[in-house]
Amino acid sequence: MTCDSLKLSTKPSRFISLLGIGIKGGVALRNADITELWLPLLATLLLGLVIPLLAFTISGWLTKLDRVNRGALAAHYGSTSLVTFTAALVFLESSSRFVEGYLVTLLAVLEVPGIIVGLLLASRGRKESVAWGESLREVLSGRSIVLLVGGLALGTVAGSGGFATIEPFFGGLFSGVLTLFLLELGIVAGRRLPDVKKAGIGVVVFGLGFPVLAGTLGVSAGLLSGLSVGGAALLGVLSASASYIAAPTAVRLALPEASPGIYLTASLGITFPFNLIVGIPLYIGLSGALEGVLLWTS
Repeated sequence: MTCDSLKLSTKPSRFISLLGIGIKGGVALRNADITELWLPLLATLLLGLVIPLLAFTISGWLTKLDRVNRGALAAHYGSTSLVTFTAALVFLESSSRFVEGYLVTLLAVLEVPGIIVGLLLASRGRKESVAWGESLREVLSGRSIVLLVGGLALGTVAGSGGFATIEPFFGGLFSGVLTLFLLELGIVAGRRLPDVKKAGIGVVVFGLGFPVLAGTLGVSAGLLSGLSVGGAALLGVLSASASYIAAPTAVRLALPEASPGIYLTASLGITFPFNLIVGIPLYIGLSGALEGVLLWTS
């Protein structure tokens, strides 16, 4: 089977995976108590503002990139990777670790603010104005957002009783479908590995080091806002991940002069495989260690 035929065959798996994650999250959101949800939501919004600011600043220390390319990086690292989130979720569930089901809602909340902040940082001092309307419309109408938010809405309306009727499809078949989805993204990431040599050592250091900083912030914010160890680890994964679906679309429209060879190589060629191999177990271990420190000091 060729890579092109594999890509065509895994398109349905991508849609099913996104919709299934959204539906499960919607069911959990319906069953959640609003009093336990508002602090994690607030922490997620703050992360959506702080992380792109840090990415913009730190990329300036490590590279010689101009403001536009640093803003493009900030937009990618301020947003999220649904695939990394999904891989971490499956890993936690297979390890029998508890994770709050409404974490999918936090993913949806964190998806867009970082892109907006990154574009704002890049546009300061720029002669041409950013095409905000077109950029945001493309992001919000993208397949990932539509399927995820649509699934959340369906799950919230259906509840546990309604989900039981479709559970054999979105539950029993989910792991196999997800495997095809992850395989496709692994091939895409592998194709970008040769570009790493062209990105420069500063971009490579940023792509490996910044996720650890952002993941630590996400884990800490999750624990302080009352999430479980698994939930805080998953928020850490979200914070450490970089978008390579929604953000590239917005950046391409708003900042056409930004180099895809920089922001796509960093997010997809460096950070994505790093998080899958090293980051996920790192953030899970960090979450458990930090919870122990908080319990000891309380």
